[in-house]
Formats: sequence, C-alpha cells, structure tokens
Amino acid sequence: MSYILPTYANFPLTALRGEGARLWDDEGNEYLDFCAGIATCSLGHCHPALTEAITTQAKTLIHCSNLYQIPQQQQLAEKLVTEFVQSPGKIFFGNSGAEANDGMIKTARRFGHARPDKDGKARYEVITFNSSFHGRTLGSMAATAQEKIHVGFAPLLPGFRYVPFNDPEALKAAINETTAGILLEPIQGEGGVNSATPEFLQGVADFCQENDILLMLDEIQCGIGRTGDLMGWKSICPDLKPDTISFAKGLGGGFPIGAFYVSDRAIDTDGTQLSSLMDAGSHGSTYGGNPLACSAALAVLTEIQSSSLIGNVNRQEQRIRKAVESWNSPLIQSIRGKGLLLGFALTPETIEAPALCKALMDNKLLTVPAGPSTLRWLPPLNVTDAEIDEALKILKNTLDSLA
Repeated sequence: MSYILPTYANFPLTALRGEGARLWDDEGNEYLDFCAGIATCSLGHCHPALTEAITTQAKTLIHCSNLYQIPQQQQLAEKLVTEFVQSPGKIFFGNSGAEANDGMIKTARRFGHARPDKDGKARYEVITFNSSFHGRTLGSMAATAQEKIHVGFAPLLPGFRYVPFNDPEALKAAINETTAGILLEPIQGEGGVNSATPEFLQGVADFCQENDILLMLDEIQCGIGRTGDLMGWKSICPDLKPDTISFAKGLGGGFPIGAFYVSDRAIDTDGTQLSSLMDAGSHGSTYGGNPLACSAALAVLTEIQSSSLIGNVNRQEQRIRKAVESWNSPLIQSIRGKGLLLGFALTPETIEAPALCKALMDNKLLTVPAGPSTLRWLPPLNVTDAEIDEALKILKNTLDSLA
C-alpha cells in the first residue's frame, strides 16, 4: 500500500544514488541519466561544488526569515541580474517554477492597475500560447494553454487568452484594451520542444512596446545555460529586454529554488520603475531565498561560468545532431530545440514517446517524453563526450530494434 497521492505516472524505477550523469536504482542497476531531474540537475548528481556549498551552509544557517537581511540572497540576485540577465532589475525568490510564474502574473496585474486602459479600467489579461506549460498552481495552470492540464479544475482563474505559437498575426489580433502582458517560453519544453523563431520573438517584443504591455519570459526549463547561452532567449534573439523572467529547475542544480526578475525600466513620465510596483506586502514566501537554497544556486551559477559549460553545451548539441542525422532513422522525423534541450520528433504512427522512453530505460538510458510524439534529452550541462557517445549508441540500437 502506498501513502502517496497517485499524481505521477511513474516509471518502474526506484532511484537510490547518483553521481554525475549516472543514477543507480535499488537493485544495483546503473543508468545514464539524460533526464537530469527534467532539466534540473544542471551539474549532474552530487557535483562536488554543489555538495560542498550545501554542506557548509547547512552547518552555519539553513533558514531564518525574509524579515531579515540574507547576504546569500543579495549575492545571488546580483549575479542573476548583472551576469545572466544583464539588464537592471530586481529579483524575488520562491521555491518553484510555478510560484515564479504566479509572481510574474501578479506583477502583470499590478502593472495593469498602474497603467490602466483609456477609460481608467485596470488591465489584467495575459496572452499565452498553445502547447505552453507554466505550472500546476491555479494561476500558472490557467496560464498553461493545454486542455489536459485544465480538466477537472474549472472554473479556472480568469484573465488568460491563448493563441497559436509562432503566429504573429494571431497574436496581433488577440491584443486588446485589457491586455497587460504576453507570457511565453522561448523554447517550449513540456509542449514538444518548440522553439520561437527569432522573427516571432522580436515581433512579440515589438507588440509589447507598441501597446504598453509586459514582455514576460518563462525561462524555467530553457534558462541558466540549458540552450547554449546564459539565458534561453539569448540563444534566439539576444537583444531582447524582457520586463519579467521566471527561473527555477537548473538554477538550484537539484535543490528547490525558484525566482522571478522584474525590470527597473521606467513605465511612465515620472520615472516610476516597473520593479517598484511589487512593494512591501505585495508578495511573499516563507522559505523563498533562504540561505541554504541561495548558497546552492550560487554554487551552480559559479560552476557554469568558471567551467565554461556554455561551450560544452553548444559543442555537444552539434555532435548529437550530426550523429542522429547520419542515421536516417525512419523513426525520427526531425530534431528540435537548442543546446541540451533537444526534442526528437518521432515519425507519426511508429512509436509513442513514453513507450520509447521505457525501451531506452530497459537499455539503461533515462530520458523523458515531451508530449506523445517527442523524445526529450536533457543531460547535465557538463556531460562528457564519452557519455554522449554512449547515449547515442543506446538510442541507435534501440531505434534499430524497434524499426
């Protein structure tokens, strides 16, 4: 008998130990882990720098309260703003990606009150995109434009409008007097590893500027080096200046932390900063930004930079693409995504992604689906040539046996 709510369709594997890109189960089986906690274990399992940071901080101070100043929180916010986002702004820390997106949605509502429509009515609507995924809280779930996420939870939080991804005309038609923001993943992860085109992403930014609405980027899965740049949007359209950005997953390297950024840009002729709208009492989190979580995230970001992992991400992407394309497998239609957020689009009516993931697991490679027809690879950013070669061999042999 299990005492855990059955909210996950688990694979039949019980993980006990991890090291780097390797995971061991309770029967002693060793796996090559290209799921990495669904893009969370940026440095693999139990990386020495991360383990040391957590251990050292745990001996000093784990938690106090946001009623007091937390030095690690200040350090992490500064690094995120100045070295990763590279545009003036402020950071709020929470515990997960869904919380971070909820915080961005609240920021859009605040903005809509500060910048009402021509009749003085507060703007509140946020436009999101088909196949998006923004979380499973009531707010982030309502922002997610996937019917299967909504089933059984009506009435949803109002204030969201869904349009097709990479369709500028549909987006333009959806903008109205109530629109406060446009929220999108530069690369959709759960929805099938779909990349925004540079033209579309720039177009979204232009629409936002022309209509005085917020450009809101969900970088929970595609940020923090995953796509071959420090931020996901920079691998597509580097000159963008987002108003809000959400982070989680890879930020903590496996330790729970989420965050969202709000720009310092002026929103009126008085010089009111967008970030100032989220003032004292507007938002909060008991555990958010605690010393332990911030120390873990600082170690992850420092390791990504000091070990030049961005270069490794880009190099491994090219090695994977070259190898897979040379196979001409009848089961793989195309490869989508960037960096080490890659989706193998499976040929229709051949095999479904969950079944392929199970077959790969049987062959000691852990992967994850992105919908019914896309296999997703999310290895650690420091994955080695040998590990990529091993995974490619397993994937090819598995595909050949299924074909």
